[in-house]
Amino acid sequence: MINPSEILETIRMIREEHLDVRTVTLGISLRDCSHPDASAAQEKILQKITHVARDLVRVCEDIAVEYGIPIINKRIAVTPISLVAQTNEQSDFVEFARTLDRAARTVGVNFLGGYSALVHKGYAKGEKEFLDSIPKAMAETERVCASVNVATTRSGINMDAVRQMGEVIKATAQLTKDRNCIGCARLVVFANAVEDNPFMAGAFHGIGEPECAINVGVSGPGVIRAALAKTRGEPFDVVAETIKRTAFKITRMGQLVAQEASARLNVPFGIVDLSLAPTPAVGDSVARILEEMGLEACGVPGTTAALALLTDAVKKGGTMASSHVGGLSGAFIPVSEDEGMIESVRKGILSLEKLEAMSSVCSVGLDMIAIAGDTTPETIAALIADEAAIGVINNKTTAVRIIPVIGKSVGDMVEFGGLLGSAPIMSIQPHSSERFIHRGGRIPAPINSLRN
Repeated sequence: MINPSEILETIRMIREEHLDVRTVTLGISLRDCSHPDASAAQEKILQKITHVARDLVRVCEDIAVEYGIPIINKRIAVTPISLVAQTNEQSDFVEFARTLDRAARTVGVNFLGGYSALVHKGYAKGEKEFLDSIPKAMAETERVCASVNVATTRSGINMDAVRQMGEVIKATAQLTKDRNCIGCARLVVFANAVEDNPFMAGAFHGIGEPECAINVGVSGPGVIRAALAKTRGEPFDVVAETIKRTAFKITRMGQLVAQEASARLNVPFGIVDLSLAPTPAVGDSVARILEEMGLEACGVPGTTAALALLTDAVKKGGTMASSHVGGLSGAFIPVSEDEGMIESVRKGILSLEKLEAMSSVCSVGLDMIAIAGDTTPETIAALIADEAAIGVINNKTTAVRIIPVIGKSVGDMVEFGGLLGSAPIMSIQPHSSERFIHRGGRIPAPINSLRN
């Protein structure tokens, strides 16, 4: 039973500490939409999404009003389109992206994820061409998000796909250079991608998922920071316990919203993702949580240890509050979306190398990082390979969402707008990785993959 004091505490968190439900994401299987004729397949996709998701936005808005809980984003994730589109002879995959964009606009969601491919062990027929279609798909749509899984702990790293994605990211930046290369903000390269992630740009509805599912992502960095402000001078045992208790409260709200949305849409409840997702707003920063633990600035020695504690405590507290936990679950470190990280980068405290180290203990990886527009595709691919290696060896999800901004150099600022925020152009090691990347082939799976 929720008592009045808990209700008042939640209201305070919402009003003063930026507590919100970051996203309610409806996963939809499109496997039954495959058809030998591309036009017929696209029509089936459009009809299914607009039918299944017709009430999603209205239901979320009703729940937000009734419970006083802000629900910031309403989104859709679909079966990886490379799997659906491969059953026909149509080579213009971009038309599928246009169909998804039309469906997203029709039902009123802000993003639709699933223009995706799973190539971690090699390419199936048409998948190289699908990856090559991503730049044009991102340039010609507004709400479609793309993702590619290039590695898993079980299979190793597909270095041919890694090299291709370096080229794809660079081409995406070029085709959207009139909009600060924003297409790259809707494109993620994964290792160990999960099938029930509600967050964009990496969400897709995995092949092991049910016909439909409601997945919810809750965010509360400001709430965690406010709680830690009361523990100054206390040992880390107290810090961890405080984070756990606070994460429990945050996740209970997500569970409530997920169950309500599930019941009203008559769609099974999938998971609550426990990830702390920051925004550019002051007071809603993961970096500021780390600083509250005693660091002078995010990026100084001790940052990785602080982030490890935060991630683990959030998971421990949240797991007890939800019947099903999944997605990515931890703490995001997207530079452009976190005002504390933006400040640390601008001051030269937080480097790309430190962010890579931090990604070994948090959710995802090198996220929303702007680099100079003249960065080579091979250097971008090498960054992807490094993050994939962290994910593969540690049996965790890692990802790269990096934006080479055409016409910008180190130290310049680039504005993306809204929740995507702004970012300083970060410096990157100038020496070449070209010969390494052009070897191709597959980096074998590590010995810890042999678990049977």
